[in-house]
Amino acid sequence: MSFEIQVNDRTFDDQPRAGQCLRTYLREHGCFGVKKGCDAGDCGACTVHVDGEPVHSCLYPAVRADGHSVTTVEGLARDGELHPVQRRFLDAQGFQCGFCTAGFLMTTAKLDESQLADLPRALKGNLCRCTGYRAIEDAIEGVRHTEEPEAGAAVGRNLGAPAGPQVVTGTARYTFDIDIPGLLHMKLLRSPHAHARILRIDTEAAQRVPGVHAVLTHHDAPDRLYSSARHEHPEEDPDDTRVLDDVVRYVGQRVAAVVADSEAAAEEGCRRIEVEYDVLPYVLDPEEAMRPDAPRVHAKDAKVARIARPESNVVGEVHGEIGSVAAGFAEAAVIYEETFRTQRVQHASLETHGAVAWFDEDERLVVRSSTQTPFLTRRALCALYDLPLEQVRVVAGRVGGGFGGKQEMLVEDIVVLAALRLRRPVKLEYTRAEQFYGATTRHPFTVRVKAGARRDGTLCALEARIVSNTGAYGNHGPAVLFHSAGESFGVYRCPNKKVDGYAVYTNTVPAGAFRGYGLGQVVFAMESVMDELARRVGLDPLVFRERNMIGPGEPMITPGGHEEDLHIASYGLDQCLGIIRTALADPFPPAPPGWRTGTGFALSMIATGPPGGHFADARITLLPNGTYDLAVGTAEFGNGTTTVHRQIVAQELGTTVDRVRIRQSDTDVVGHDTGAFGSTGTVVAGKAVLHAARAMAEVLIARAAAQLGAEPSHCRVTEHAVVAGSRRVSLQVLCAVAAIDGETLVAEGHWGGTPRSVAFNAQLFQIAVDPDSGELRILRSVHAADAGKVMNPLQCRGQVEGGVAQALGATLFENVRIDERGEVSTAAFRRYRLPAFADIPRTEVTFMETSDAIGPLGAKSMSESPFNPVAPALANALRDATGIRFTELPVTRDRIWLALHHRQTRQLPGPAINRAPISRSDLARLVEPLADDVVE
Repeated sequence: MSFEIQVNDRTFDDQPRAGQCLRTYLREHGCFGVKKGCDAGDCGACTVHVDGEPVHSCLYPAVRADGHSVTTVEGLARDGELHPVQRRFLDAQGFQCGFCTAGFLMTTAKLDESQLADLPRALKGNLCRCTGYRAIEDAIEGVRHTEEPEAGAAVGRNLGAPAGPQVVTGTARYTFDIDIPGLLHMKLLRSPHAHARILRIDTEAAQRVPGVHAVLTHHDAPDRLYSSARHEHPEEDPDDTRVLDDVVRYVGQRVAAVVADSEAAAEEGCRRIEVEYDVLPYVLDPEEAMRPDAPRVHAKDAKVARIARPESNVVGEVHGEIGSVAAGFAEAAVIYEETFRTQRVQHASLETHGAVAWFDEDERLVVRSSTQTPFLTRRALCALYDLPLEQVRVVAGRVGGGFGGKQEMLVEDIVVLAALRLRRPVKLEYTRAEQFYGATTRHPFTVRVKAGARRDGTLCALEARIVSNTGAYGNHGPAVLFHSAGESFGVYRCPNKKVDGYAVYTNTVPAGAFRGYGLGQVVFAMESVMDELARRVGLDPLVFRERNMIGPGEPMITPGGHEEDLHIASYGLDQCLGIIRTALADPFPPAPPGWRTGTGFALSMIATGPPGGHFADARITLLPNGTYDLAVGTAEFGNGTTTVHRQIVAQELGTTVDRVRIRQSDTDVVGHDTGAFGSTGTVVAGKAVLHAARAMAEVLIARAAAQLGAEPSHCRVTEHAVVAGSRRVSLQVLCAVAAIDGETLVAEGHWGGTPRSVAFNAQLFQIAVDPDSGELRILRSVHAADAGKVMNPLQCRGQVEGGVAQALGATLFENVRIDERGEVSTAAFRRYRLPAFADIPRTEVTFMETSDAIGPLGAKSMSESPFNPVAPALANALRDATGIRFTELPVTRDRIWLALHHRQTRQLPGPAINRAPISRSDLARLVEPLADDVVE
């Protein structure tokens, strides 16, 4: 049987494998721009053209392409000229991480006029997790945002991402966009039980499958405890995890690994493994887990594993009181108390977790991983397998989204186990389903808040009981809990504050780091409570907040403990609320007749980096052609640090960004980098780059001054030379003279992440609600951000819009559901409602006029903070529109309708945690009659 296919004007005649989809066929032939995001036709990242028609290649059988012409994103450009759609996406910077961009390009390139007039419908098959879709819409409509670079004037400009041309042409290289000869493939056998002990595991049948090279079980793995969480100080996390364990603690935990010539053979090997389990009692609810008679998730030594109280399933806890809340409530004129609940949310980065490990020509172990923390991952691997640091290299290519989910070691450990055993290249790439049940989620929280205010509207008591569900393992559990009780309390003045918090083990999929790192969950509760207190004392909610929020120079007092290195190094919260006040004065947007309308807003504060130190090294080298090489350790996954780092160098060295080459996210290029998390890409790594750039300027000026016979103070660095009055020496000459002396002109910079500042955000929504259907429409979205000196307004705006969009998904419909067996029941995008183009409004973003005394060139972080005020702002708008306080997320359409319907009939609806839709049998405990109704 003959087979022939034209791919980007090239002919291929090798037969596809039985059942092979077009996506994998194209990637095997070097078309790496065709991405895997779901393998179910849900995300559109794999879109290609077959005879000019867009198709999702993950669903298209490769054999059907016989005799047809296929175009991938690599084939859009012709004769060295970008396709008009590629040029528009580049000019508008219609991407962040860029993993979805090829799919959007291929879809957009074939839209006709009628489809262009209805983008929500036209783009329903394409998903983006990063941008919030505004940048994509602008790109499609041909709006240009980028500016041309100017020498020495880079900071504060809308300069494009360095990898932009590669992103739009499909040549940017993500984790698996490489060809490694002799590559083996790994698949994992996972537990069907929420809690069980492995009594027997028989791998003989699996080992007989043709193509299988190894089957790994707990007998083959090191008997050593560690945490999958990655922090600069490993002692922040409990050591409760093994590579492969003889006890499984959640449905989906890995039991064994099969390594084979192909994924199909590895999957068949997994099916043939026989496992005998002793099924153990399990617990899914954190409150139940803390009871004395609850099953113990981890029967480990508390001190050795750093678990607070394993007998109570408490992995970490925080308790503290400032003043006396009892005395504070005694003097309160108004007291409000309510319980708020937030759900599990998946990071849903379109590039799934994965890694490939091999040995290079020097017999060094190389690990290429989709990670936010290459240096910390190397350190953990070396500790786990007793390897010297210099014999291990960890590299991150361009990473397709992170959001905290890749601040973990979830795949590298077991891939390295196989590579060490076989001395062959080994690859493990998660499926989309595995992302849901084998990776991590946002921590579900239950927050009981009690707050009191005096008659004049000043707070006199603030108390919270916080319970987070950390799942089966405690990675990030204690740290997320501690952070959740920090800035959420500290942003308000109150003499009496108290917190009791518990991070609790359950037999469910582990939670981990997620954008906001616990703050969003507690801010949802706190800002909802502030709104209710304002109503009860008869104050405008804006005035109430202004009366109670901290001011410049004031201490940030939290009951969980004072952080000495945290300062208000710039203050823009008053400006943020000024933006909200201006928006409130505008005419209300038109709403459909008969719909109820409402306005709500919320504020938040966040530290511009994690406590305890966050380290970054940077190195700048002058190259023979007079350009610069910048080496940094931090990874690029749409956070934009690469762009900002080049801008800092260009600004300080009087050059243009296109004369700065960057190497990054590779443990070989610099000494150390803690990682791209905690909003540190600009304020920590950027500060190291700033120090390196200034050190390089000193090196160049000293060399030039000696050569010109000039005073160093009279010299300045320009684009191509160092100038002293009318005299000059070119950078190329300086480099050449140094080379004659056997020297390279290099400068280094370092920053340790302390002291730290704070950033502020405020979000406003104006909405309309249809009382007959529960449909909610956002009529206007306004976001005020205090980011200090904004290094790149276009890019920073994209961070804000992406954070708002992701938070809206978590507020309105996203929910990782767990059934009664402890199994994730939403393990696909079509069952897990991810925001699409049609779901996200355009957000009006305004940056405050501040300059930070700590951040590089006055900048502050803005990656995580936009997420945090979104849920309470939306809930406050719903309260304004309906008179009902919704206290549980997500606020789905059916919940809104049920609350409205049962309020009208005075029946009381109730919650349906991890179930949808809400059943009538659950309605009884959802609303309790207060001054207004409350819906959980």
